[in-house]
Amino acid sequence: MVKKNQKLVFSGVQPTGNLHLGNYLGAMKNFVDLQKTMSCIYCVVDLHAITTFKNPTELRGNILDTTAGFLACGLDFNKSIIFNQSSVSGHSELSWILNCVSRVGWMNRMTQFKEKAGKNKENASVGLYVYPNLMAADILLYKATHVPVGDDQKQHLELARDIAQKFNNDFKSVNFFPLPEPLIQKKLSRVMSLRDGTKKMSKSDDSNYSRIDLKDTKDEIRKKIKKAKTDSSPIPEKVSDLSNRPEALNLLNIYSFLTNSNLEGTLNLMQGKDFSKFKEALSDVIISSICPIGEEINKLKKDKSYLIKILKEGTLKASEIASKNLKEVKEIVGFV
Repeated sequence: MVKKNQKLVFSGVQPTGNLHLGNYLGAMKNFVDLQKTMSCIYCVVDLHAITTFKNPTELRGNILDTTAGFLACGLDFNKSIIFNQSSVSGHSELSWILNCVSRVGWMNRMTQFKEKAGKNKENASVGLYVYPNLMAADILLYKATHVPVGDDQKQHLELARDIAQKFNNDFKSVNFFPLPEPLIQKKLSRVMSLRDGTKKMSKSDDSNYSRIDLKDTKDEIRKKIKKAKTDSSPIPEKVSDLSNRPEALNLLNIYSFLTNSNLEGTLNLMQGKDFSKFKEALSDVIISSICPIGEEINKLKKDKSYLIKILKEGTLKASEIASKNLKEVKEIVGFV
């Protein structure tokens, strides 16, 4: 049980299939570091996954794949709570209450809905439209104080803070919900596509060569990095010289992060070299970092009962916190 006034981290990952390098560097690696110093709750957000239709058999497999990815990357279920969102009904219950606190105008400002719905937004699910309210419920259900976020999630965390503040004000419950603070990685904000340095690395990209999957073999990693888009200029001396070279910047950023260096240090080491040589070094560091994780994921996936056991144990721990907080919410709202 989390102690009163203790710092608490909450974050979730959608079960969309293979985790990739962007997930690892943008989220998982940070999750592992955070559990060393803070109480953490990490959730496989399967309710968010169904805002667009998912094949049920595929979804079940993806939930276990993501759980295996959590463990393989270094999350410790003895230190952190690991569970799947749909197993704790409080997420859905609080989401409805917060739907009645949140405002339509707030939803209309959410840029991710516009991006995901595209031109056909009239046919998008209501769930896709209001899922930022569910994200707020995920966080506030546990009275989380800190949330690791990337650039694309800042707006949703601001919404969670607005909803928490409005709930506290509407029901004259000062500081009932804490206003969660963002935890933003300073070294690397996004990992971009290997085919287009202006787009985020994504599982939804049609090209497998746009990303490094955590389960890729050594040969697959070398092939993908070899084919990664760059330009004909050598590696520059100054960071400012990369301002109009998004693909070059992306690869150099990945190398820097995996070697625990900064971009300036990488440029000092690599300046003047052409990218064919640099890609060999980049492949080596990706292989040494990623392949052991992929091997562990494949090992864990062979024991589904073990993964389900981990999730069930996490559900019990999460439910203990959620049920207490939700009971207080219902009392505040006036439910009998």
